[in-house]
Amino acid sequence: MNSSAWNVRGLVFSALFATLFIVFSMIKISLGFNPVPFTLESFAVMLAGGLLGARYGFYSIFTVFILTAIGLPLLHGQGGISLIIGKTGGFIWMFPVAAWAIGWVSSRIRGEGIMAFLLLFVTIEAFGSLLLYVGGAPWLAYTAGVSFSKAMTLAVYPFILPDLLKALVASFIVLKLRKYVPSFAAPKPASPRISA
Repeated sequence: MNSSAWNVRGLVFSALFATLFIVFSMIKISLGFNPVPFTLESFAVMLAGGLLGARYGFYSIFTVFILTAIGLPLLHGQGGISLIIGKTGGFIWMFPVAAWAIGWVSSRIRGEGIMAFLLLFVTIEAFGSLLLYVGGAPWLAYTAGVSFSKAMTLAVYPFILPDLLKALVASFIVLKLRKYVPSFAAPKPASPRISA
């Protein structure tokens, strides 16, 4: 199959995962005591990066980001620049970056054994959770006018265990399903690989 056909397939998969990202954002549980709800957005980001690879994983999430920024109510039924620069904006900005980073690293992890699973888990947790905290907590502190430690209490600590569980499940799914999308997950022949 020629490269243009693979590109079309990649864009189709990107659109499907963009839709998954939107749907997962609608599953929202407000914790009441803070402005950051519990959603499955980061879970969709983990899957997009892990299954589609860096390029198409980024495309899928960045497309939703742009459409939301121009006003479409795609993230938990909301949209517009006010959402993008609002209290949870730091997390939203990092979603496409996280998908790219997960895709870039995870596509270089080969094998299907326990070591491959552990490497995937570390990658997905690092970029699908911790990287989001790096963007989200400081921005929340700034926009909400609270201390950084308060922002961590509001937007990071309550989510650590749920995000670990999401990373575990995402790692399992990626390990089992990525063989069905090898054109997205496999690195170029000259790229370094991590065998496990």
